[in-house]
Amino acid sequence: MAKARTAQEIVEKLRNIDALVVSGMHVGDAALSANMTEMTYYRWRRKYAGFNQEQLERVMTLQNENARLRRELESLKLDRFIFMEVSKELLATPTARRAWIDHITAVLGVSERHACKVLGQHRSTQRKIPKLPARAYLKPPHQSDSNSRSL
Repeated sequence: MAKARTAQEIVEKLRNIDALVVSGMHVGDAALSANMTEMTYYRWRRKYAGFNQEQLERVMTLQNENARLRRELESLKLDRFIFMEVSKELLATPTARRAWIDHITAVLGVSERHACKVLGQHRSTQRKIPKLPARAYLKPPHQSDSNSRSL
């Protein structure tokens, strides 16, 4: 993975390369003398052209904040999807939550830790095997109730 550069390093390298290019050096050679590739130089120049150091620091801060918010949004979307899958009424007992957590981890592919956090089950409660046999709190999703009457 590439080393993360600070705003000051980027501005200095772009100015140094520009000065070398103005003095007559080829862009590729000037970029190599600054320990970077020609493509990196062009990418940085396209991205950060005309910025001073303070502006570039602000842009980089905003990019990092944007990435953090995107990750958080994805996590919230996953939580919403889990809640759509499970009705709160079905989570009355730890046994019912245990069954739903097992179902969610199998169907949605989320980690047990995340499913326990979203559904409010402590992980030790999830992993502890009950001494008494559990009732079937989890109905198969597409099975209709046999006692219901059709009109």
